[in-house]
Amino acid sequence: MSFLDKIKSCNRDIPPGFVPFTIGSTPFGCIAPERVDLLRRFPKAFAVGQGAVAMRDDLATAPQRSAAMAAIADDLAASGFARTTGELYAIKNAWNDPDAMRMDRGFVAAFGARAYGVHVNGFVHTPQGLALWIGTRAADREVEPGKRDNVVAGGQPAGLSLIENVIKECDEEAGFPAELARTAKFAGHVSYRFAGTKGVRDDVLFCYDIELPADVVPQNRDGEIQSFELIAAHDVLAMVRDGDDFKFNVPLVIIDFGIRHGLITPETEPEYAQIVAGLRRAGPN
Repeated sequence: MSFLDKIKSCNRDIPPGFVPFTIGSTPFGCIAPERVDLLRRFPKAFAVGQGAVAMRDDLATAPQRSAAMAAIADDLAASGFARTTGELYAIKNAWNDPDAMRMDRGFVAAFGARAYGVHVNGFVHTPQGLALWIGTRAADREVEPGKRDNVVAGGQPAGLSLIENVIKECDEEAGFPAELARTAKFAGHVSYRFAGTKGVRDDVLFCYDIELPADVVPQNRDGEIQSFELIAAHDVLAMVRDGDDFKFNVPLVIIDFGIRHGLITPETEPEYAQIVAGLRRAGPN
């Protein structure tokens, strides 16, 4: 296995038969064929045609579209389309675009819409060298139970700035106080797209690095993580490269960290150029 294998596993062609999801004339996602027929039950929100699903044209503003989606959310979930979470995501093709609408986080992949999140690399300078705090996801998690994870990671809710979300997630997932969380430094992004059982994951993860004092030990508060371990960064990268211990998207964040901190270089990786290019999927972010 290789670093490039991990990147390729998150970037796969969408299977034939998926149909575009549009708002006006603009594509915002794509929907698996088995889900399209379910949307025919909701003509007040969607126009379902041959080979396309669109929000109704008379839903002309983001608030109108959001209200229409909220009105059908429970029935849409009951139809088997996707479950609800109670958390709203902003639907937009690029981070700085205005919201086209808002919908429950649970529906986003089912519509194939772009989602955003924040991932935080918590690192420590030890006498032996750079080390990373790595979490193990709780056994009751719906997504990738028992897999390794970044010290802090979470989706980006509508209405929060990135740093506000970092502070919130640092508190919930690692017990870091706000003054420590605010020291997290923005370090870029990774992105990927593939189809899975829940729909299309078209995700942009904003990456942050936070240097942690030697006496700070993460303490999970929301049940997401069952334990934390401080591991030498070189060993973490070897685990990413050679195994399957990590939640599916975390290797991309750690590979990016390794590149930025000089742990992955053209001298150590013959596929270096492909690795760097593969971390950021072509298209608007």
